[in-house]
This record gives sequence, structure tokens and C-alpha cells, in this order.
Amino acid sequence: MPDGPRYDDDFYAWTKYQADVLRTLRTDDNRFDRDNVVEEIESLGNSQRDAVRSQVRRILEHFLKLAYSPAPDPRYGWMGSIVEARAALNDQISETLRQDVEATFARLYRDARRRAELGLLEASAASALPTACPYTLDDVLRDDWYPESPK
Repeated sequence: MPDGPRYDDDFYAWTKYQADVLRTLRTDDNRFDRDNVVEEIESLGNSQRDAVRSQVRRILEHFLKLAYSPAPDPRYGWMGSIVEARAALNDQISETLRQDVEATFARLYRDARRRAELGLLEASAASALPTACPYTLDDVLRDDWYPESPK
């Protein structure tokens, strides 16, 4: 069995490890297109990382809309979007990707906040959005949890 992360346990970590291993292989056999294979493997991992980050942004954006928008109609749509994003996250997130999201959580929140500002038609609701993230990654991942409006 090869060293390093297992493909089935943590795909993202596996792609990073395998790319590093390929870089250390001898280059005197020119039949193997090492550089492009390394790029493709890294690209697969980065695509999964980007998809996870995108779902976290989407959930945070809709958390803000649920908590701060007084509009009654789109609420079920936002909740449905959160359910879909959580399902996608459950399919893709690994321990390594969780660590990546934790490390980038503040930036992901800032991105989500900007999107929520644009999506809120009520100027007072948009201006009330907190600059620091009021949610945790556990909130994002917790099934059937939605934020309450601030009092």
C-alpha cells in the first residue's frame, strides 16, 4: 500500500500528495508526461477545494439573507439553497478540506457578505450585515439549522 493519504479517505489530500510524489520521480523516461499529469492531478484537487469553498459561501450568503432580510417570500428559496449546498458539502468535504475552509473562513464570509448585500433589496437590511462572521463552520455544516433574526 502506498504511503500518504488514501484516495478513498481524503481525495483532496491524496491529489496534493500524489502531485508531490510525481514531481520527485526521475525524468529520464520521456514517455511519461509528468509535468502535465502533475498539473491535472493538482487541478482535480483544486476543483474539489473550490467547490467546497463555493458551497460554504453560498450557505453563509443565505444565512445572512435569512437573518437580516425582512422580505417574507424568498425565505423558502434561501432555505432550499442551504439544503442543497449542505448536501453537496457532505459529499465532498474531507478533513483536509475542512481545515482549508477553517483557514479561509473569514475571507469566505467577506465574499458571502458582499453577495448578500447585492441580493438584499432593503438598504437598511444590507447595512445591518455584520462585518465579522456571526456563524461557525459547525453552523454551516449542521443539518436543519438556520439563523434567527437578530433582536
